[in-house]
Amino acid sequence: MAATGTILVVDDDPAICVVVGEALRRQGHKVKTAGSIRERAALMDSFTPDVLITDVMLPDGDGLDGVADIIAARPALSVIILSAQNTLNTAIRATEKGAFEYLPKPFDLNELTRAVSDALGTRHEAGGAAEEGGLPHDGLPLVGRSPAMQEVYRTIARVLSNDLSILVLGESGTGKELVAEAIHSLGQRRTKPFVAINMAAIPRELIEAELFGYEKGAFTGAHARTAGKFEQAQGGTLFLDEIGDMPMEAQTRLLRVLQSGEVTTVGGSKPVRVNVRIIAATNKHLPQLIEENRFRQDLYYRLNVVPIALPALRERREDVILLARHFLERAAQEGLPRKTLADDATQLLMVYHWPGNVRELQNMMQRLAVLSRENVITGEILRNMLPMDAVPADYAAPADHLAHAVRDWARRQLGVGIGQPNRNLHDDLLAVIEPILLQEVLATVDGNQIRAAGLLGINRNTLRKKLTDYGLDPLQLRLTD
Repeated sequence: MAATGTILVVDDDPAICVVVGEALRRQGHKVKTAGSIRERAALMDSFTPDVLITDVMLPDGDGLDGVADIIAARPALSVIILSAQNTLNTAIRATEKGAFEYLPKPFDLNELTRAVSDALGTRHEAGGAAEEGGLPHDGLPLVGRSPAMQEVYRTIARVLSNDLSILVLGESGTGKELVAEAIHSLGQRRTKPFVAINMAAIPRELIEAELFGYEKGAFTGAHARTAGKFEQAQGGTLFLDEIGDMPMEAQTRLLRVLQSGEVTTVGGSKPVRVNVRIIAATNKHLPQLIEENRFRQDLYYRLNVVPIALPALRERREDVILLARHFLERAAQEGLPRKTLADDATQLLMVYHWPGNVRELQNMMQRLAVLSRENVITGEILRNMLPMDAVPADYAAPADHLAHAVRDWARRQLGVGIGQPNRNLHDDLLAVIEPILLQEVLATVDGNQIRAAGLLGINRNTLRKKLTDYGLDPLQLRLTD
């Protein structure tokens, strides 16, 4: 039987307190709720919870403030952070404060209850929270609020305080080097060098010399001893990009270095002790290369201690507009004309499949900032920047289709009912559109009512009432509690 305990839930949304509280009580936990930092402090003076669940944005301040002190005073307490501010910054701050878990809003209720069970099962002692202001959070290189990016943020936050090897996986252009830079610049090696090397960009016969260095006279053109990337990264981070393109002979030597912690230069005989963190990245499927005898299995296991899988941009479409505006804003900060996106342009950005991923989107926004004469980027301007076959010639933005449909409906209703008493066209239109919207949103989130309410911008009780009003059967819609 799962462990039960006492839980304090802190959120200024009463609906969340009720939903989370009831879910936890059904599991046998004792639950109290608070709506502010002040209420949290008052309750904790007389109440000793096993788990604290707290939102970040509270009416009287930042819910993360004071968390480190609470944990220091009560080491057996586990803290779970909830936040609609779904950024890497928030995930890192939560980890720094000693939080057991961080869950972005809208969160999955089952995931939250599992986190509580895990916290009670381990009686996690967070300890060792970083000092205030210990990490440079401004100018973080990663942007995105999608669930896939939230998982990336959580993983990054968890590896900052250790030196485990990391393998970043993802298609070209997804931002693998940005992940490596974030881990280095936010981690404990941030004051030391960050050195990157791209295996695909170096001739095979020079890879070992680039990585491990060489002695004077080791080969033609070696006029002086030269330190390799390992020595250059001493004390810091070495990023091995496109590791799947590394030749087998160099893989063997790399494995030996990782096992021994020593580098011997090409043409040299005396090993040099090195201390670096390894972050590797690839857009290839390494298990397939192993089967084809093109990649060493033992090296794969050595590198793949903590995998971080970056989603393709087409798999995180909710981030496309956020990223596009971020790149336009950054271009403006660099002195280029400030540009904004028209609604029909954002619709086109969402339709395009982005084979070049985030890098392609960034390049496109930079071109628009430089070349577009208009301050507002319209769909017509954007269409001319996209490949010829990117969008069908007869494409019309969804908003256009909806506008035409509503206009036709209104004209028909006015034509037949203008003289009818007690006519309420607004309610009539809602009765047509709203049930469709509810069903589509619920289908998109696999029936999760909490996520659906978040996307619709309403609370869960309102969603339940609307389902009842429209006669929508929760069982047929496969809704979850």
